Amino acid sequence: MPALTFHIEATCPVTGARAGTLHTPHGPIPTPVFMPVGTQATVKGLTQRHLADDLNARIILGNTYHLYLRPGHESIDKLGGLHRFMNWDRAILTDSGGFQAFSLSQLTKINDDGVLFSSHLNGDRHLFTPESTVDTQLALGSDIAMVLDECLPYPSSHEHSRVSMERTLRWAARGMDHFHRRMAESPRRQHRPDPLPQALFPIVQGSMYPDLRSECAQRLAALDAEGYAIGGLSVGEPRALSMEMTEATVPHLPVLRPRYVMGVGTPEELPEYVARGIDMMDCVMPSRNARNGCLFTSRGKLIIKNARYKEDPRPPDEACSCFTCSHYSRAYLRHLFLAGEILYSTLATLHNLSRYLDIMRAIRQAIVLGAFPKYLDSVRSQPVEDPS
Repeated sequence: MPALTFHIEATCPVTGARAGTLHTPHGPIPTPVFMPVGTQATVKGLTQRHLADDLNARIILGNTYHLYLRPGHESIDKLGGLHRFMNWDRAILTDSGGFQAFSLSQLTKINDDGVLFSSHLNGDRHLFTPESTVDTQLALGSDIAMVLDECLPYPSSHEHSRVSMERTLRWAARGMDHFHRRMAESPRRQHRPDPLPQALFPIVQGSMYPDLRSECAQRLAALDAEGYAIGGLSVGEPRALSMEMTEATVPHLPVLRPRYVMGVGTPEELPEYVARGIDMMDCVMPSRNARNGCLFTSRGKLIIKNARYKEDPRPPDEACSCFTCSHYSRAYLRHLFLAGEILYSTLATLHNLSRYLDIMRAIRQAIVLGAFPKYLDSVRSQPVEDPS
């Protein structure tokens, strides 16, 4: 029995944008969906009550690298899995940890076996393999896990990118084989005698070369996975190039499987990825930018520290009905930010994630109503900076 089922309910005939529902062991997820990032079993600044009651987030992310190092996947398994550990009864997606192993360690070595890296916490050496990262994520108990892949910096040569893509494909085959073997075994474990089914997504790589991206997608499609991710974007390349790589990839992925672009994007980019056939996205931007004083509004970015907001009684976004905008002024948020108060991070993150999730709901509604091209045109004409 598959861990996931995906039903497409409407498709835009002009762009190919899809509205659907992804059914997981922890509930249905309307798509397209933006997934808040909870790196270390928490979305920074928010409680699970905020996520569920205020934002109605249906799925969040956890990071395998960080949870593997602290507190350790074995400990989380003993405590009943990641859902119980963090008191979250909705869906969770975990990444493979490969990107963090590449980016956080100065002493990373990559070969066909896997990724040998030094912990950013204490320097201890660890090895991630396609098999071990599957086992780690099975211990975490996420609804959706990711196969280990190699993510290259930008720019990278075509030759280097092909070598890396071939390694990613070999790792995907190894990871999927190991996953299927584990699923064929008795899934019962000492601490979770009745674990829920899990899904595993391979990741398309190929740097910024359309031919490699399309080839990688075609070859991964043969694995018949329950969904597919597109990785290696948002690594410093021009945004237009990121869109181009998505366009080169999507036509070669199975139509009836969910498509996930990892690590994107800005508010104005969300509908652009959906227009290219993407169903799932994540990014640390709404929470990280919030903590750093940048609020995303319907009128563009608002930099809260600016002196012009010192006595501004308006909410951050007069078109927003989130808890923050319903109760607090720009002046108050500016004061909290400049004073270094913890409450600022909570209120700002709550607003930014509300903005992202509201955008996704509006996109979905536009697709269902057959008005997505008009919606896309309206987004493209909006300012990036708040002019007020």
